[in-house]
Amino acid sequence: MARIAGVNIPTAKRVLIALTYITGIGPAKAEEICEAIGIDRARRVNELSDAEVLKVREYIDANLTVEGDLRRETQMNIKRHMDLGSYRGLRHRRNLPVRGQRTSTNARTRKGPAKAIAGKKK
Repeated sequence: MARIAGVNIPTAKRVLIALTYITGIGPAKAEEICEAIGIDRARRVNELSDAEVLKVREYIDANLTVEGDLRRETQMNIKRHMDLGSYRGLRHRRNLPVRGQRTSTNARTRKGPAKAIAGKKK
């Protein structure tokens, strides 16, 4: 099993698909990585040599922010908004939708299970 950026990527899958198992790498970035290193996208991970896996690992380390660093950066951005007291920060603090969605009927994922209100029935 190949280990890239602290993630065990599946060996039976194609390189393009397997790279998307790393947080911060989607289909477009995976394509870009294969293009830069010169790996055929149809090849499977178990067909790659150790040198090619090392090239992929080095390319990702040098050019992309992935996994723990990316998560940390995202959390720091959210914390910055909360500390500033911006509208987005207040929405994060109150556990409400941040991007302008309606909350009167939807947003159950963000708000949690519905709470019963006494005397509401009529």
